[in-house]
Amino acid sequence: MTVTVGIDKIGFFTPDHYLDMVDLAHARGEDPNKYLIGIGQSKQAVIPPTQDVVTMAANAASQILTPAIKADINMVLFGTESGVDNSKATAVYLAHLLGLPANTRAIELKQACYGATAGLQLAADFVRVHPTAKVLVIGADIARYGLRTAGEVTQGGGAVAMLVTADPTILALDAISSYHTADVMDFWRPTYRTEALVDGKYSTNVYLDFFKTVWADYQAQTQRSIADFSAFVFHLPFTKMGRKGLRQILPEADEPQQASLTAAFEASQADNREVGNLYTGSLYLSFLSLLRHGTLVGGERLGFFSYGSGAEGEFFSGVLQPDYRSGFDDDFLTRQLADRQAVSVAEYEAIFQQQLSNDGRDTQLAVGQERAPYYLAGRQHQQRQYRHQATN
Repeated sequence: MTVTVGIDKIGFFTPDHYLDMVDLAHARGEDPNKYLIGIGQSKQAVIPPTQDVVTMAANAASQILTPAIKADINMVLFGTESGVDNSKATAVYLAHLLGLPANTRAIELKQACYGATAGLQLAADFVRVHPTAKVLVIGADIARYGLRTAGEVTQGGGAVAMLVTADPTILALDAISSYHTADVMDFWRPTYRTEALVDGKYSTNVYLDFFKTVWADYQAQTQRSIADFSAFVFHLPFTKMGRKGLRQILPEADEPQQASLTAAFEASQADNREVGNLYTGSLYLSFLSLLRHGTLVGGERLGFFSYGSGAEGEFFSGVLQPDYRSGFDDDFLTRQLADRQAVSVAEYEAIFQQQLSNDGRDTQLAVGQERAPYYLAGRQHQQRQYRHQATN
């Protein structure tokens, strides 16, 4: 008997401050349209020192986990390239913060922006073998390139949390996917750096080449064509990048489908445009944005392109389920984005410099204004001090 496996619930968190790209453009002496149109970004999440990938993941996961679901979690797979320790997994910190059972397997996965997709596929394979299992998959990152750098406009951050189960509410994953790996130096962050190094134009070209490669291989494996899809969801380090990917395959569709696929892409990039780059979470924020703003119906097949620099790409697909809207809290997500407060460029620059130091000294962070349920209070004796508002 074939087990239907996929995404049952999905949550998203980003901190409550943002930078307007028009303000950044003016401060950097650029035409705002270079950012708004050329890059395709309107706002950028500003990450305070009291939020890291662990706390953001906890804030996202808490939206979808009831006490009963927590008791049934078998595994946590945490995709990130912004880990807080070179040895201890972010998933272990997260499992403790959320109060998950002690017999939970907790692992951190790293391959640039691809990590959460690795987690999703490993989770799906696990549930196919263990149909009663529930797996929590996280994509959480803080995209940092540095102040006044070419990549500054593509910064951001946040976390996406997905519950993978049998008989999912949102999306049933197809078993076949296509993946491709090559040793490419388009983006990397050595252990001695807090900001990434990137060759932006080269990285875009690699991204587009990988998409063509895995899309062609997927078609060869499945005998499906573009006509079998209602939407394509892309990893979006910036929204213009996904638009370039879609345009590569649009000529394969007739004119009515080209129009519908383009409309679906616009829906999928709406929330990313307001948040910026999530690295491992970007593809799945795009998916959530499509669910929130698109005009989909159950039974439609969606295509996904995941890409992680360095480089690894994968194309996979899934069938939307009839009651998919009950798998996320649309009103909460709308309020979360709408209630954020703008910061000035000077405030953003100050916050950017306030991350925990790398010298290991004890630090008490200013947490009096922290509104998120989970936050980082500081560091004592070389250990991060995580807190939950309800327990203080």
